[in-house]
Amino acid sequence: MDEAFPRMEIEALGYNIATHGQKTFNGVAILSKAPLEDVRIGLPGDETDSQARYIEAVISHGAWVVRVASIYLPNGNPVGTEKYPYKLGWMDRLHAHAANLLKFEEPLVLAGDYNVIPAARDAADPAAWTADALFLPQTRAKFQALLNLGFTDALRATTDAGGLYTFWDYQAGAWQRNNGIRIDHLLLSPQAADLLCDVTIDRDMRAAEKPSDHTPIRITLA
Repeated sequence: MDEAFPRMEIEALGYNIATHGQKTFNGVAILSKAPLEDVRIGLPGDETDSQARYIEAVISHGAWVVRVASIYLPNGNPVGTEKYPYKLGWMDRLHAHAANLLKFEEPLVLAGDYNVIPAARDAADPAAWTADALFLPQTRAKFQALLNLGFTDALRATTDAGGLYTFWDYQAGAWQRNNGIRIDHLLLSPQAADLLCDVTIDRDMRAAEKPSDHTPIRITLA
């Protein structure tokens, strides 16, 4: 819930904050040292969708402007339930909204947990994921359709290497065996891609005490 977010502590560090959360389950946020403008709460296209999975804002500092979206795309499992059609429908809505955002011709970053393994090289054991909603052909096709709009996968703009993961399950020693997957992505509009300097996966965060099963991925824009 938004009320449970540690707003005062983070604002004390000098951040501006926009949040969109719900009790127990989902939530997204944007933190910025610069002011947040044009904040959008929720992904358009389905007014009945109450899940807190999308927030967007414009961040400006002098002549420097970037639009950022924080995304928590539905998992979609178990396949065969209503959860997978919801995932695909959500991706269709993201595609439509992203296409509209590109019309602004501004630096745009769509960042977050996409719950999509784009290709076999993005999983340590691809065969283990063939029937999973994160890796089904329909899922990967919709992710590719998003890229085909003109977005750049920031990591893949800098390397084609395998073995680069952002998620390791808590079960079966996945972290210790490096049995990971890459499901957290930063997609860049052409204007943002032109500013890309580097991409870093903070892998060591996964080895911290009581870590998240995800580890941060971050970019530097000129």
